Amino acid sequence: MSKKGRVFSGARPTGRQHLGNYLGAIQNYVALQTDYDCVYCIVDVHALTTVETTQELKLNTFEMAVDWLAAGIRPEETILFVQSHVPEVMELHTYLSMVTALGKLTDLPTFKEKVAQQPENVNYGLLGYPVLMTADIVLYKTDVVPVGIDQAPHLEFAREVVRSFNYRYNTKVLIEPQVKHTEILKVLGIDGKAKMGKSLNNHIELASTPEETTARVKDMVTDPARMKRTDPGNPDICNVYSMHKIFSPAEEVEMVNVECRRAGIGCVDCKKRLAANMNKHLEPFRAKRSELASKPDEIQDILNDGGRRARAIAQQTMVEVRDAMQLP
Repeated sequence: MSKKGRVFSGARPTGRQHLGNYLGAIQNYVALQTDYDCVYCIVDVHALTTVETTQELKLNTFEMAVDWLAAGIRPEETILFVQSHVPEVMELHTYLSMVTALGKLTDLPTFKEKVAQQPENVNYGLLGYPVLMTADIVLYKTDVVPVGIDQAPHLEFAREVVRSFNYRYNTKVLIEPQVKHTEILKVLGIDGKAKMGKSLNNHIELASTPEETTARVKDMVTDPARMKRTDPGNPDICNVYSMHKIFSPAEEVEMVNVECRRAGIGCVDCKKRLAANMNKHLEPFRAKRSELASKPDEIQDILNDGGRRARAIAQQTMVEVRDAMQLP
């Protein structure tokens, strides 16, 4: 079957992935491989805009790669690589910065949010992050970028930069990437309030042991109005129930829905059932992950090979870019 075009997506190396990463992005990465030629990048250079030490960067990159591969990324057909292994992205970033208005960058909501989060570390790289992101995308002649609705403005910025470049140099060498809206789940953490994330320690790692997963599920917040076992609950506002809908069989989901409302099942039993179903769902992933993690040299070979394949595309793109710019 012929593919529909090339997809690019990247993520910062945050180490072992959690359920939020898996449900929000990784599952989609895997599914897209059926219809598209996929290029997936671990963007370690982007990470430098917010970290002050790189001591864990290599380990985090390795752990993320292992999780993506265990989840179903197929390196024999998909390019999986590390951003810094393709230095051409830095060159293109520089050229694109020449056609990007400073005001556009300072007005972006994401820049303002980062400034508020890290006022002591507002660096040039943080300001230019969207330009580097654009270089990531267009360097590989990307046709489609999968994004959630809330991320669409980022891609529109990239499209504007491409238009500016092509207009400035009277060329069509850079492809204006198209948006592919995807349903990216907002997965709440075990607190039932904030988005799942490591910084809040409200996450459940994919690579956790069954015992660790069960312990984390046990700590999940349920319907706050349900104070006693005999109180009826409201599954519609319960994060445990939302997870049941993902990990439990349909008949069990319906049972929990009905029995919770009439206090036929307590929160403790509800969580036990969820933990068991979650562990069953993740069992194949964990077995594959354990196998992959025991072969670090093979993981590095996959990343190196992905880097070579990515760089071959990048080098050809840069030949065309320099020619369009009439660089000597």
